[in-house]
Amino acid sequence: RQKSWIFLPLRNTASPLKLHVLVFPEVFEKNQHELRIAGGAVRDLLSGKRPEDVDFATTATPEDMKSMFQSAGIRMINNKGEKHGTITARIQNENFEVTTLRVDVQTDGRHAEVEFTTDWQKDAERRDLTINSMFLGLDGTLYDYFKGYEDLQNRKVRFVGSAEQRIQEDYLRILRYFRFYGRVALEPDDHEPETLDAIRENSRGLAGISGERIWVELKKMVVGSHAAHLLELMYSLELAQYIGLPPEGDVEEMKRVWQNAKDHSPKPMTILASLFRCPEEVEKMDVRLKVSKEEKNLALFLVRHRRELCKSREEPDSLRPFTDFIIDSRELDCQSKVCELLKYQGEKKLVKELSTWCVPRFPVSGHDLRKMGVTTGKEIGAMLQELRDIWKKSRYQMDKEELLSHVKR
Repeated sequence: RQKSWIFLPLRNTASPLKLHVLVFPEVFEKNQHELRIAGGAVRDLLSGKRPEDVDFATTATPEDMKSMFQSAGIRMINNKGEKHGTITARIQNENFEVTTLRVDVQTDGRHAEVEFTTDWQKDAERRDLTINSMFLGLDGTLYDYFKGYEDLQNRKVRFVGSAEQRIQEDYLRILRYFRFYGRVALEPDDHEPETLDAIRENSRGLAGISGERIWVELKKMVVGSHAAHLLELMYSLELAQYIGLPPEGDVEEMKRVWQNAKDHSPKPMTILASLFRCPEEVEKMDVRLKVSKEEKNLALFLVRHRRELCKSREEPDSLRPFTDFIIDSRELDCQSKVCELLKYQGEKKLVKELSTWCVPRFPVSGHDLRKMGVTTGKEIGAMLQELRDIWKKSRYQMDKEELLSHVKR
């Protein structure tokens, strides 16, 4: 077993661990159970990043933890994870998940039946990637059984042990591989051939994974590094048909759009929309992935307007076609959607301008027209539209008095 030491005084790292968390080791030490930081938080700390969450692993069973926490006056919440070995402790308004070391007894490609263990290496063995399989003692000791630290330093993404075995335990690990590749790897195409072979041979297993779980991974991947390369690779490995993407997706358009948008914080759907050739493909994607209504509507908006709603040839630096569209639109959150459209089209200058543009308020109402003797609903509607067109031509500068001067009395 490999056990390497590193200098990592926790109080001086990017860790969100606070001094009040130090009640944890005291509780576990007192009861002769080991406690270590696990998985993604260790990876992030070793990369100099602040972990979003800090999860712990322990030799204590869930029953041991419940007894210890109750005795120490530590509140516990949400017992849903207990059958998988996870107890969530609530300390000073923060949640900390502590999970008993486990080994997989049986897996079906989606879920695992587990048994508890006190063997740290066996728990590490069941994790997906080497960079996610490390533990960190609260004294700064790194426990690394599969050269995860070396892979992290070399920016390599590898499965723990056999790629095929890890994938067959949970087929979602195929997408996790791509997501972490985008986070860790320096070069876009530095994959191990045997890893890609294992992914290709097991791609069909993704058909049995829920759309919600696929979408969680996919939307993180498409806004990470190397996203265009990774999506193209997923198509060449024939994954698209199993994960809600159009089988004949427009990969060349996607590569162009990713290049346009990558430096402007695009929404995940802004990148993925480039793969869809028609609205029907968006509908099929939604059936499979069950994306939010907002995400689906953005995809439909981009597919419908990406060719026709463009900057003016006469005034290429003008926002006018886009602001006019927003003023006329009845779509919810139209300005945000048009911003994503501009990212899609690579209009960097216009993206910046539109993000600070405030939608002006049309100064005339039906009430104003009634006071001037325009009485029927049909006349009021037609006159309001006529005045709105005049107002747009003035670049939204005309006030109520100027606009009403155009009303024929």
